[in-house]
Amino acid sequence: MADETDKTAKQTRALRDDRLKSALRENLKRRKAQARERAASGDPSQNEDGPLNQGAAGEPGN
Repeated sequence: MADETDKTAKQTRALRDDRLKSALRENLKRRKAQARERAASGDPSQNEDGPLNQGAAGEPGN
């Protein structure tokens, strides 16, 4: 009985891990595509000065 429970738990865990891996892979692809688009368009929000939400002293804004 315990063996069946362990098998089921392992299978459930493996399925969950596969779903997470796929989701992470798709997210990475999407973010890379966005970064390429920004680089190609010269988006001013991604310049050398850092993100727009930083204050004048480089501290994160609210």
